[in-house]
Amino acid sequence: MILTPPPTEQASGHVAEMYADDLAADGLVFAHTRAMALNPEAHQAFEALVGAVVGSLGLRDYELVTLAAAEALGSTHCLLAHGRKVIAGGILTEDQMGQLVRDHRVTGLSDREIAMMDFARRLSTDAAGMTDQDSLALRAHGFTDRQIADIALTAAARNFFSRTLLALAVPVDEVPGLTPSVREAVMESRHAGSRRSTDVSGLAG
Repeated sequence: MILTPPPTEQASGHVAEMYADDLAADGLVFAHTRAMALNPEAHQAFEALVGAVVGSLGLRDYELVTLAAAEALGSTHCLLAHGRKVIAGGILTEDQMGQLVRDHRVTGLSDREIAMMDFARRLSTDAAGMTDQDSLALRAHGFTDRQIADIALTAAARNFFSRTLLALAVPVDEVPGLTPSVREAVMESRHAGSRRSTDVSGLAG
């Protein structure tokens, strides 16, 4: 990344809070945090959007949709950060996380969860090709209209965040607390994500 974020010693307001959160949790300020600190108002808006969708989905569904979108985009930053969150939170085991970044359909998740992750992956790779059939597929699994909208918003929000980091060539930091096997699986998925075929249109019919 060639852009220069605010220095730690000069941070104030929301930027200081962003940096302090990273330092308190891991003893360093992550490169992706510094990148988003270039526009703290945009980061606050992103946080507000996340807060607006988690309520209807619940943390587990939010994280799974986030991971699906990040995997489809090949976003190492977000896969590492949210991979740690889901493992630490007991949402997925380390083995499941390692499998998920290769193919979320073989992780032992429910059909309902796979459906929403398929939706998130398709939004991230072929949003222009989506139709009402994609939403109907979620309805068939019991999602309410509000939840369907929030699944779309969650995946779209991850596209905003992940694509910004990728476009700015933000370095990928080591994320403490992840085993080498999980990190290796995530790093491999970065290269496979942009090449992997995402044919989920047939699942919605």
